[in-house]
Amino acid sequence: MKESTKNILTLSREEMHKVAAERVSEISKEFTEGFKFLEDYPKSVTIFGANQFREDNPYYISARALASRLVKELGYSIVSGGGPGIMEAANRGAFEAGGNSLGLLIKLPEAQVVNNYITKLFAAYYFFVRKVCLSFSAEAFIFYPGGFGTLDEFFEILTLIQTRKITHTPLICVGSEYWKALKKFIKKEILSRGAVTEEDLELFYIVDDHDEIIDIIKKVRIRMGIPFGGTDIKTESDK
Repeated sequence: MKESTKNILTLSREEMHKVAAERVSEISKEFTEGFKFLEDYPKSVTIFGANQFREDNPYYISARALASRLVKELGYSIVSGGGPGIMEAANRGAFEAGGNSLGLLIKLPEAQVVNNYITKLFAAYYFFVRKVCLSFSAEAFIFYPGGFGTLDEFFEILTLIQTRKITHTPLICVGSEYWKALKKFIKKEILSRGAVTEEDLELFYIVDDHDEIIDIIKKVRIRMGIPFGGTDIKTESDK
């Protein structure tokens, strides 16, 4: 190998390591900032769902009312992705109830639609940092119907609970006609092949009644904003 070629390859390798080190530093810094952002709100519920639903949609109305009750009755902060649809409904309910209404956005090249009901905002450059922050220190996860993004977040959190990477935190699905169809598919196509167990199907609840949801979340114990000790609550609507 010629000396000039060797020097070029060595230089490229050094540059690559430098870029990688800078990237790791940026990621670490963003995680730290995200966690510090959430430390001020040790009791929180994260709400997910489609961004297409408008204020006259039944799911929007439900999410808005539920978020308001979680603030007024239980004193929780509400966390969402900060956008429109269900995210807006959740933030709006919390905002109107006088509570902490948090938005965790992703930085994109194009302009983003940010809802007007956020009291404090954190914007992440990396998608995976945002996803971790959306689940960090949440005492419950509430999912409304949505598209691929919502399902991606649902199955990721479900997998983290299944593999015990996070505490068995209540994973509550609102909109039974949507989620029961998904559960039916899981039973027919996944459970039947032995890829999951019957116990795995008990890791999430399908509940439409707000009183029932409030009762589930009331039973969650909290330590330094991180939930611990799981719950074995059974619901009639989950069957």
